[in-house]
Amino acid sequence: MRPKTPKGWALIIDDHPLFCDALELTLRAMGEFTEVETADSMEAGLSMLDGAPAPALILLDLNLPDVSGLDGLIRIKRCADKSPVVIVSSVTDNAIINGAIAAGASGFVPKHSGRAVFKEALAEIANDGVYTPSGFVEPETSTDQAQVMARLSSLTNQQGRILELICEGKLNKQIAYDLSIAEGTVKAHVTAIMRKLGVQRRTQAVLVAQEARYFNTLPNSN
Repeated sequence: MRPKTPKGWALIIDDHPLFCDALELTLRAMGEFTEVETADSMEAGLSMLDGAPAPALILLDLNLPDVSGLDGLIRIKRCADKSPVVIVSSVTDNAIINGAIAAGASGFVPKHSGRAVFKEALAEIANDGVYTPSGFVEPETSTDQAQVMARLSSLTNQQGRILELICEGKLNKQIAYDLSIAEGTVKAHVTAIMRKLGVQRRTQAVLVAQEARYFNTLPNSN
């Protein structure tokens, strides 16, 4: 793979080939992105980010074959926390948009949007704003869902990985072996995870993690 230049590099993660191609053409047409990479799964996207400079932009679909709900966004933000991530989705319910913004998205663009909307979104993000589509109504108070997403997004990469292993039912000793770290280090991370999530038991932490997957009940449309 050719070297990437952060300023002109964008990454698109979407498993719909035709739409992925359309997004790539849109970004290249804007002139700001000279290098556009595409990935059809979360693992492929994370692999491209591994060891590479943080891209200037990441476009992410919520419906991917190997990730559930907002898990993908949360994992991307942990891996490339300095890169703006714009969700591009055909599902534009207020609750979904609000949850995505709470989880760290810099914008939310409906899939049916034209090129002008993408330009508007990127201009808003360049000015340190957060882009939301026409018709979005921001809640007057933070919802429980938004609070859950914000808490999960506060975890570090290592804490996020440990939480994933906890969700798989693994004990501290097994987690230490899997990650090649000391068991005491795992215990310290688990304590920090529970503090950030506002829970007192591991089972409660698992339930909080599962909240990020509530999008499974939504239509799997691209």
